[in-house]
Amino acid sequence: MAANLITDVEGIRVGSVHDARLASGVTAVLFDAPATASIAINGGSPAVRDTALLEPEMTVEEVDGFVLSGGSAFGLDAAGGAMAYLAEMGRGFLARGVRVPIVPGASLFDLVNGGDKAWGRKSPYWDFGFRAAAAADVDFVLGTSGAGYGANAFGLKGGLGSASSTTERGFRVGALVAANPGGRVTRGDSSHFLAARHERNGEFGGRGHGPELPREALAFRLRGEEPVNTTIAVVATDAKLAKPKVKRLAVMAQGGFAIAFRPALSPVDGDVVFAAATGRADWEADIRDLAEIGMLAAECVARAVARAVYEATALPFPGALPAWRDLFGARG
Repeated sequence: MAANLITDVEGIRVGSVHDARLASGVTAVLFDAPATASIAINGGSPAVRDTALLEPEMTVEEVDGFVLSGGSAFGLDAAGGAMAYLAEMGRGFLARGVRVPIVPGASLFDLVNGGDKAWGRKSPYWDFGFRAAAAADVDFVLGTSGAGYGANAFGLKGGLGSASSTTERGFRVGALVAANPGGRVTRGDSSHFLAARHERNGEFGGRGHGPELPREALAFRLRGEEPVNTTIAVVATDAKLAKPKVKRLAVMAQGGFAIAFRPALSPVDGDVVFAAATGRADWEADIRDLAEIGMLAAECVARAVARAVYEATALPFPGALPAWRDLFGARG
């Protein structure tokens, strides 16, 4: 039975680690077997590691996992920890008898959320990455967890979210998001999520799109003019797709950002989507299938953003942003 998580795509496991005092964390997405992968980076302020190899013209086609983290550029150390874990498991790209795990990563900015970031000479993210990879399983916690532990949105606590779907021909699609956007995820100050038209089974409160609101509800709002916002995502499918088609999947999936919050892909957001195809489906995907997979991936991203905010709990620090449930309760 589907759990409405990215792990509904067979062969994927997710592990999260966070530190409440630090108010930050890491989430690792591991593939049971190497998966064909690519990326789309259109946010203006990304923090990424080992992403150039994901472009279609590059030699390495498959990855062993992805790592999402807090900590801004400091958090990129987390991928090293996940690599170490995978190396111990005998995983990695084989070259002259040596295996090198391929684990690209991206980080979001959570350095000013009230947590104690005075970690000294060495950040804790390498250790977080190792522990998150070691903890990977098919079940995992949403909301204030892992890479989304210290995340925020405009006026609300952000978090970790996930969602899944199935195409008409039975291909599975899923998304995992660490939601830390600079813009709003709701219609103005209301309880209604911008992604509401795509909600399934009341997964983020069942409030619907809501009544018509004053035009001011759609006014431009941004947490600040510094590059301190990022929503980072992983989308995956069980379809067999060549690397250029996985690139198209990543590009299409970014449409979910525009559904879920506004503005998206702004100059002060480091929005990134990793995409992967496990190839476990028993039948070939054609061009129509790819279009539908990409459409559902975008919707899963949008739903995952809303779920991240819906499931979040506020941080226990002075001035911390409220959680959605603090303001609106669980359901209407």
